[in-house]
Amino acid sequence: MSFFTSLSGMRNAETDLRVISNNIANAETAGFKKSNAAFSDLVATGSNIDPRQTPGIGAAVSSINQDFTLGPLEQTGRALDLAINGDGFFATANPISGDLTFSRNGNMQVDASGAMKDANGDLVQAFTVDPTGVRTGTVPVNVVIPTSNAAGSVLSSVSVDRRGIVSAAYSDGTSEPVAQLAIASFPAVGGLRPIGQTKWEASADSGAPQYGEPGIGNFGQLMSGALERSNVDLAEEMVSLLTAQRNFQANARAIDTATAISQTVLNLQR
Repeated sequence: MSFFTSLSGMRNAETDLRVISNNIANAETAGFKKSNAAFSDLVATGSNIDPRQTPGIGAAVSSINQDFTLGPLEQTGRALDLAINGDGFFATANPISGDLTFSRNGNMQVDASGAMKDANGDLVQAFTVDPTGVRTGTVPVNVVIPTSNAAGSVLSSVSVDRRGIVSAAYSDGTSEPVAQLAIASFPAVGGLRPIGQTKWEASADSGAPQYGEPGIGNFGQLMSGALERSNVDLAEEMVSLLTAQRNFQANARAIDTATAISQTVLNLQR
């Protein structure tokens, strides 16, 4: 039994190492959120077992929890680099399937047709606004910026203010509001399902997304010209890495000891 107990410890240490390694690998990934592995003990029990003689039979992974604390906000100076100073996520839609995903990485761009996309080519979601910039819509839609205004002047630049208002400036010196970026929040953010590319999708555990305006209520305020860096603390991860390595080595040594004891018992029986 000691072999299987130590083996479970080695497997858990390996899982811990994988989680820590993934955190370290994404220390410079914009919008990345670190994870932490949690473990629980396994105990062999039964109705007829004396509780004072209950043996443990190892450990198992109970959960791998995501840490959504705010990462450092780094100034980039690029107008379409956006960071959420607070809670919430950018909402984007797959241009083919329309499936919604959510991210903290605000590296945006505008293509030749005027569609506002994230770094992976997904369409940014926003509320419609009137000519004065007052929100008119309640359901987020794709952001499409007119490439020319009514006077025929071409688009020269795009900016986003702290309220999430996307404004288009044209070559004749005029500008007009186009949309207001929608920020998504969830009843249980820890239940979001990571799908890679610093994106998450809603699940039954997270609940359905709720959309709101930046800076209102629990929705974080937008910062233009900045990106949120990973919330990984390399010093903390290195300490955790050493601890997981020691745990793996200790369980491996326990297996060696159990093997030596078994060999001694077998030799005594000869």
